[in-house]
Amino acid sequence: MGGIKKSHYYDALEKLELELVGMARWARARGERIVVVFEGRDTAGKGGAIKAISGCLDPRQCRVAALPKPSDDERGQWYFQRYVRHLPTAGEIVLFDRSWYNRAGVERVMGWAGEEQVEQFFRAAPVFEKMLVDDGIRLFKYWLSCDQEHQEERFRERLDDPLKRWKLSSTDVEARSRYADYTRAREAIFAQTNTGWAPWRVVDFNDQKLGRLTLIRDLLNRLPDTDVPPAPIDWPELDHEPRGEEFDRLKPIPDFPMDD
Repeated sequence: MGGIKKSHYYDALEKLELELVGMARWARARGERIVVVFEGRDTAGKGGAIKAISGCLDPRQCRVAALPKPSDDERGQWYFQRYVRHLPTAGEIVLFDRSWYNRAGVERVMGWAGEEQVEQFFRAAPVFEKMLVDDGIRLFKYWLSCDQEHQEERFRERLDDPLKRWKLSSTDVEARSRYADYTRAREAIFAQTNTGWAPWRVVDFNDQKLGRLTLIRDLLNRLPDTDVPPAPIDWPELDHEPRGEEFDRLKPIPDFPMDD
């Protein structure tokens, strides 16, 4: 079955972007703190979904948290500590490209975390998230679902495309043989952390464009009425003819095609 047409996708995305801009204006005006967690397999489409949301928003208000592997100091801290410092202040939106669920996901599957650490995480995560929600943070958790057939196609695309090759790592190579292990880890995560105050939403990302639209629509639907009119801006006419810039310009590169 074919995916959503590009023209339909961009038309729908433009309408959602207008709502996202309104939502961000509302969050700033009301001092809301919004956290959106994006989890899922490699190649599921987390980065593209995050860009679809953040691309139309003020980067000073909407931040992306994509943490690298923990440092030696961080490994000696309370597990959630390095994530806490990325939480939003009043009026901010933070999008987590992977999150504290690394402990029960990739770390568990790859053997980087022991079962005792994982069990401790499962005991602590619902409590941690309850603290966030009780303090007024609006927490949304999304799992982007992707069949192995589509995952293999996307791995191959990254392998063959020099502009996407940087996305591949030795961990991705290992993950290909552990698809079933990741499935079991995901089911354990849902069983232990799908709570009334922080439920999981699973979104089909076999069609990434349709998945982005579905996720954004769900996120907006779960927020209150966000209709805050933009502040009026006094915009007087210039009292002179528009002026040009005066500087020594670089000559256009010959390889760049120019209109006649």
